[in-house]
Amino acid sequence: MRQILTSALLWFSALGCGLLAGLYFAFSAFVMTALGRIDQAAGISAMNAINADIVRSPFMPVFLGTTLSCAVLVVLGGLRWQEPGAIAMICGALYVVGMFVVTVAFNVPLNDQLAASDPAGTSAASVWARYLTDWTFWNHVRTIASLAATALFIVAIGGR
Repeated sequence: MRQILTSALLWFSALGCGLLAGLYFAFSAFVMTALGRIDQAAGISAMNAINADIVRSPFMPVFLGTTLSCAVLVVLGGLRWQEPGAIAMICGALYVVGMFVVTVAFNVPLNDQLAASDPAGTSAASVWARYLTDWTFWNHVRTIASLAATALFIVAIGGR
């Protein structure tokens, strides 16, 4: 039973991390660039709409479920560190720190600050410029952490 649970968590985590890596990659690769090229008020309004809708979408169960699954795998790997694939499972903590903690500590506060600004206001220009730079940087971190965790969980699956 333990082996089945661990395998299921590994597959779920690998797929969830992969899905989120793809989403974050899209934002890093072209969405933020496109939003930065359009009118400031339109860009801010579009990003605020995305941020409002994403929390009511299937993203949230995948985001939270994958984080929980990865955290459980870190604990399981730590308890069975001598078993094949355990070290890769432990290294999956990279996802929890590089994606979840970064999101909570950096991306969400930036989203909140953007939502509180008037898209057409004069102070919005500096908020938007900072947002485009800082939010995108932290999104790159989330992309890399999610992709690396996907690879680690695939290695753990193969090692088992």
